[in-house]
Amino acid sequence: MNTATLLVSCGDRTGIVAALSDFVFRHGGNIIDADQHSEDSGHFFMRLRFETSDFALDWEGIQMALAVLARGFDMQWQLYGPSRPRVALFCSKGLHCVYDLLMRQQMNELAGDIVAVVSNHENAREACEHFGLPFHHIPVGIDKGAAEAQQRALLSELNIDLVVLARYMQVLSPAFVDEWSGRAINIHHSFLPAFAGAKPYHQAKQRGVKVIGATAHYVTADLDQGPIIDQDVIRVTHRDEVSDLVRKGRDIERQVLAHAVTLHLQRRVLVHANRTIVFH
Repeated sequence: MNTATLLVSCGDRTGIVAALSDFVFRHGGNIIDADQHSEDSGHFFMRLRFETSDFALDWEGIQMALAVLARGFDMQWQLYGPSRPRVALFCSKGLHCVYDLLMRQQMNELAGDIVAVVSNHENAREACEHFGLPFHHIPVGIDKGAAEAQQRALLSELNIDLVVLARYMQVLSPAFVDEWSGRAINIHHSFLPAFAGAKPYHQAKQRGVKVIGATAHYVTADLDQGPIIDQDVIRVTHRDEVSDLVRKGRDIERQVLAHAVTLHLQRRVLVHANRTIVFH
């Protein structure tokens, strides 16, 4: 089935849903799924998925017609076709998130294709060989700019659509972050905004918390402050040592990152200001 997914945001007013539905109907499309959300602030959000097999317009024509419609509502919009996004995983020494995502791909659970793993260490090479994926070792030394230049060139060469920082323990430059705004997801081993920065499980142990969590968010220039896509927690007790918190945290990290990646690949996330609207 040929499908398109449309994400829109604009000021709330009457007639938006009718106009979008009429647009699909008039051009021979069929709505498969529609979800909308209006806020007290007066903003409107919608995810519309429709079939285009018998559409009267080609892809360029759909975009042009939507641009005209959007002007009437001062609407921001993103249109995605049925092609599967291409994904690159970035990692360092911790590989639990990498293994989880590669296994999910092998089980056909992702709505995209992981086509490469990039790391500043050699640890992931064996995993990539096992799963039959290209592995790219790009060390990050004193000259971080040179390493990032290699990474950015590689991402361009591979036509990557999404970068997943699967426990990549390097801070990205503002230039990298700007280029990949809204297209780079990070997993933070803490329930943000609490315990940001280094050693969150040590911080959690010192504070005697009763739950620990993980947060998947889009990468921004402000470290660990990007729009949050997904979060989850698990209960802990005073009997748990730091090693127990790390072990339990890894389970949450895997689940949260995989869920966030899935939501993004299915075009269910709309970024508004510094937060997200997630259409489940």
